[in-house]
Amino acid sequence: MNGHAVVIAGGGPTGLMLAGELALAGTDVAIVERRTSQVLAGSRARGLYSRTIEVLDQRGIADRFLSAGQVHPVVAFVIRLNISDFPTRHPYTLALGQDQFERIMAGWVSELGVPVYRGLEVTGFTEDGTGVDVELSDGRRLRALYLVGCDGGRSLIRKAAGIEFPGWDPTVSSLIAEVEMSEEPPWGIRYDDKGTQAMGKLEDGKRVGLVVSERYAGQAGEPTLADLSRALVAAWGTDYGVHSPTWISRFTDMTRQAASYRKGRVLLAGDAAHVHYPVGGQGLQLGVQDAVNVGWKLAQVASAASPESLLDTYHAEQHPVAARVLRGTMAQTALTRSDARIDALRETMAELLSMDEPRKRYAARMSGLDIRYDLGDGHPLLGRRMPDLDLVTADGPVRVFTLLHDARPVLLNLSEPGGYDITPWADRVRLVDAKYAGPWELPVLGTVTAPAAVLIRPDGHVAWTGTGDPASPGLREALTTWFGPPAAQPDLPVTAA
Repeated sequence: MNGHAVVIAGGGPTGLMLAGELALAGTDVAIVERRTSQVLAGSRARGLYSRTIEVLDQRGIADRFLSAGQVHPVVAFVIRLNISDFPTRHPYTLALGQDQFERIMAGWVSELGVPVYRGLEVTGFTEDGTGVDVELSDGRRLRALYLVGCDGGRSLIRKAAGIEFPGWDPTVSSLIAEVEMSEEPPWGIRYDDKGTQAMGKLEDGKRVGLVVSERYAGQAGEPTLADLSRALVAAWGTDYGVHSPTWISRFTDMTRQAASYRKGRVLLAGDAAHVHYPVGGQGLQLGVQDAVNVGWKLAQVASAASPESLLDTYHAEQHPVAARVLRGTMAQTALTRSDARIDALRETMAELLSMDEPRKRYAARMSGLDIRYDLGDGHPLLGRRMPDLDLVTADGPVRVFTLLHDARPVLLNLSEPGGYDITPWADRVRLVDAKYAGPWELPVLGTVTAPAAVLIRPDGHVAWTGTGDPASPGLREALTTWFGPPAAQPDLPVTAA
């Protein structure tokens, strides 16, 4: 039986991001993926939002994605919201298909040496007090300390673990596809009483990307070209000679969230933990956030640097984030239909969101830049993403995100050098003395008071802020909470008088 510290079921965007996070931390991790290669039929998800790009920037790989996509200074909450004035290095959406995202991510994960068991699925598992025996579809078994289900909305891992998946049943059904058409369709988006109908020309100029509603009647199974043709005729009066599909998929507005993101040695992330209508493009973004939140925690627990209770903070932090996303997608789903009352509501929302303050609030929400974990009261930075400041250090200029490339926590001292002694955590936390003279600006909140010291977690969120006093309260507690108890210090040698 082969062994790994962590086995990830599913090698999509979430599984790949999680594998990269664990590998950076030196954790023995492996992926089990049913596809024989990373090739994905069609583009699927079509873009990355600001916080997702920031996360990639924190790992030093954002340029790989930026060079493959196109930037647009907007996000959409039914209507387009301009974010070009947001305080981030990435105030835009990156138009990039999921197929390209996965290809680039798989290359990064390969560079990090992560083994991938391809053409296989996890068929079951047995947990005991010291680990998990993971059963594969070819009869082999893998032994792991922890198993993470990144295996999608129908997650076998979630079901086998007995984790409930409460939420709302579907009321609408849509088909999404990439096809060829013998007749040119009307381009753009249209709302009707069934939902959203959209046609867009893809990059090659030959294929059409489309979304079309169908009457929901408990459809199950994989959709066919005949299903797509019928839906197009019902919505448009013709199917425009649809043929040669690259892929066709069916989705509904079913909205569910796992009651717990962890049960013993089994954890869930991505669509295995939450499903929703894809309006607003939140699915991939949320999965990446799950991976980056839990990755460093899982690495620390697997290495015995932190107690297992650290893993409970994953659910405590990410479950509310996803719950808010699910509420937002439900609201947007209602606005994608059309009748006189919904049209009036959409027009009212558009008028409201044209105002500066509502625009900033909803755009920050959609882009992921306003996420705040509840770490208690204190400085506005506490629990929020750390801004990517241009720092000056004794070794020269450096960006905050550059300090996070190796997924290691950083204590950033912006007061007098040498003021903080974190020797008992020096094996886990990097201490950086630096200067910064510019403003501290956060999305929505605006300019905040400059702290004298900041403890930054590997996921880029602030765990503690200091006033410049080396005896500032809470630092030792924050270091212990997030990065484990202090290491025992060797006794000083006794010298003869």
